Amino acid sequence: MTTLKVGDKAPNFEALDESGNSIKLSDFKGKKLVLFFYPKASTPGCTMEACNLRDNYQTFLSKGYEVLGVSADSAKRQQNFIAKNELPYHLLVDEDKKVINAFGVWGPKKFMGREYDGIHRTTFVIDEEGIIEDIISKVKTKEHTKQILK
Repeated sequence: MTTLKVGDKAPNFEALDESGNSIKLSDFKGKKLVLFFYPKASTPGCTMEACNLRDNYQTFLSKGYEVLGVSADSAKRQQNFIAKNELPYHLLVDEDKKVINAFGVWGPKKFMGREYDGIHRTTFVIDEEGIIEDIISKVKTKEHTKQILK
């Protein structure tokens, strides 16, 4: 799991979003950022989490937050995920896992008795100066907004 802690400077990142636009941490200077890492687009848990954030997106904006999702999915898969669920925010395409590894959310997982490496569902709340304000590692997919805005 991540070695980052609340109070740490968020790792600087630059990656392409679902449309091929370059997005970097410095783009969010002066804004709070909800950076959520999820295992795989269009799977049940990830869809619940993404839709919970979608349904509360205006609340995030009104409180000065931007929302950005990250997974190792292809641009095509991210585009389909956005279109199918009408997601109003961008998703980073991190197939080489540069951002995922920078935030330390890649590692061993267990699911139904099987062990494998994958993305640990984790959300980082980053303040206007790029400092990590909160790390949510036990994400409740249906109530994620409440966890973030507590």
